[in-house]
Amino acid sequence: SSLITCIAGSAVWCFCTATASLFNSCCGNDKSSSIPPSSTSGRKRSVLLLVFTIALAFAFQYGVAPFVLGVSVSNYVTDSWADGCTGFDEQILQEKCAGNNGVFRATSSAFLFFLLAGIAAYCKPTANREAWPAKYVLFFFLTLGTCFIPNEPLFADIYLHIARIGAVLFVIMQQVIILDLAFNWNDSWVEKSNKAETEQMKQRWLGAILASCVILFVGSIVILILLYVYFGGCSLNLVFITFTLILGLGTTGLQLSGEEASLLSSACIMAYGTYLCLIAVSKNPNEECNPWIGEEDILGIILGIAFTCLSLAWTSFSFTAETKVNGNSDLEESLVDNNTTAKPSKGTPEEDRKVSGIVTNANNNDDVEQGDRGVSEREESTPSKPVSWKLNLVLAMISCFIAMTLTGWGSIEAGGNAANPDVSRVTMWMIITSQWIMFVLYGWTLAAPRLFPDREFS
Repeated sequence: SSLITCIAGSAVWCFCTATASLFNSCCGNDKSSSIPPSSTSGRKRSVLLLVFTIALAFAFQYGVAPFVLGVSVSNYVTDSWADGCTGFDEQILQEKCAGNNGVFRATSSAFLFFLLAGIAAYCKPTANREAWPAKYVLFFFLTLGTCFIPNEPLFADIYLHIARIGAVLFVIMQQVIILDLAFNWNDSWVEKSNKAETEQMKQRWLGAILASCVILFVGSIVILILLYVYFGGCSLNLVFITFTLILGLGTTGLQLSGEEASLLSSACIMAYGTYLCLIAVSKNPNEECNPWIGEEDILGIILGIAFTCLSLAWTSFSFTAETKVNGNSDLEESLVDNNTTAKPSKGTPEEDRKVSGIVTNANNNDDVEQGDRGVSEREESTPSKPVSWKLNLVLAMISCFIAMTLTGWGSIEAGGNAANPDVSRVTMWMIITSQWIMFVLYGWTLAAPRLFPDREFS
């Protein structure tokens, strides 16, 4: 028996050691403290925490909240979750109220966590990549503690308004990033065409740009036609779809009449605007207007939750990338080798210039100067002040965005279930408003240089 005990003890020790090693590799610090952090240091672990937040928010909204309201025995916990929700006459609205506050519990914990992490990263730049096991434990107890706090006034009043402001700021930032992406895509491919070694390769890159334009425009028109067919059952949806078509074609015509942008940029904007229109009409709680509203069956619940989790996780990961948070190169990687420096282009300034469009007669007199300025920026080896806190600020806004997405921007109304977790009239209006903001911003980038020719808009 002593031999068996020894073997069992050794196996347990090996299992615990392997588990600790795996946990430390996922959550621990894998870089020396002498290496300066980048603006996205700790990004993957932070996004993983947001994924946990989304999972907890769903569990609180569609699991814990209905269960607590169904418990016949009244105690402090049940009273805290039902606080402010018993005034609704219908049971479904009471569950909606308690579920919304359940989401606020999880996301407010993440919001507070990232605010504190941002302050720590500002004071100590390496804080974003240190002590992640302890951070996860802290987040767990922080979320657990919110389960014992009444809904009012902390969640239903104070945090709700904070989350709305944070989500609006993130939506505006999101549209600016999309515009920047549209411009940079064209610039990148035209630059590769200019640097191509053969005329054949150059024509291939230009052909790829034209092919992308055709695919995006044709795809957008086809989707808008399908929206007219399947979502045109009410006047509101028809207004959204028609406005999308008019704004998309209008901004494209404005772009073609000048030299401020490119056809690929307009194609990207119209395609993304069409996507936002599709998402907006799919959030319409009116079943006559929205054929995508599914029944609350097992498959519908799984698909609804999976789609929402994946879309929110993708949003969290993609909009915390290095180029979006800070716009600079990753210092954390570039400073590992002190001998690594930025290499200037081998081409001539004329070959390296950026072309803003291939369909318009874009004027590129200032492009050489911009290229030289870009090289000088890449040669900077260290930031003048800590930048890693910016990641936490973006993640805090994303936490607010998640809260608003899952609760219909805090509205308590019939419609939406586990199969359609974010169906809401308020959500529909917020999405279509974000689309209008994007078109207005793009239109301004096209019109501003013409309205104020004496000002610099590079």
